Amino acid sequence: MTSLPTVTLNDGAWFPELGFGTYNLTGDEGVDAVAGAIAAGYRLLDTAVNYGNEAEVGEAVRRSGVDRDALLVTTKLPGRDHGYDETIASAHGSLERLGLDRIDLYLIHWPNPSVDKYLDSWRAMIRLRDEGLVRSIGVSNFTEAMLTRLIDETGVTPAVNQVEMHPYFPQAALRAYHAERGIRTESWSPLARRSELLAEKVVGDIAAAHGVTPTQAVLRWHVQLGSTPIPKSAHAGRQRENADVFGFTLRDDEVTALSDLERGRLWDGDPDTHEEM
Repeated sequence: MTSLPTVTLNDGAWFPELGFGTYNLTGDEGVDAVAGAIAAGYRLLDTAVNYGNEAEVGEAVRRSGVDRDALLVTTKLPGRDHGYDETIASAHGSLERLGLDRIDLYLIHWPNPSVDKYLDSWRAMIRLRDEGLVRSIGVSNFTEAMLTRLIDETGVTPAVNQVEMHPYFPQAALRAYHAERGIRTESWSPLARRSELLAEKVVGDIAAAHGVTPTQAVLRWHVQLGSTPIPKSAHAGRQRENADVFGFTLRDDEVTALSDLERGRLWDGDPDTHEEM
């Protein structure tokens, strides 16, 4: 499989339209799973201090044989490390565990508002970026108000906001905010894990109309809404299936129908009238 399509972030960096989540992929099996994902064409790898697998992701990168500059490794600052000096130290710890000379995308994992030090952490991340230890900086699970505060106080707009997003929770208002400010939306839990999403009739009907799986239909919905989903799988077949969503296009009414699952609306679409793309 060839590498996946990319977009350009607000800082000029490239960013894949679909990535690979690594939560719970640990030990030798985790290394194998991440290395397998790279072999399957994934170039965006998402880890975090709290996942406890930065070392495994770094080892998979080295084992893959893929040019380092062709891979984008994300890790995240944990809430316990908020603060200016703490963020600098945490980033160096991540680099040591990854065994890499830079972090391609560094995110504040959670705003931790009760502590209220995320602005200090953001200033530290700007320094890390300016020093070349980090290429792009962003956040995760931030609200519009929190994003506005970062931008207004520092003049630096996050390149990415990674948030929970799926058809049950399409994040329309936040995505609109992101679009206005050039922030890339990235979706964690893109398939609404531990839910009935993939069994929804509308999902099955749309998938059947395109000759794809329900999973592929939902991941394509993310792509067409301008969000980068990061599905996780340790299984090679599912890794390939999850990445194979760029050979078909959902109709506008199909995208709307999936988004309407948030409100429990019934879908009136006629998948039999679909034209294969």
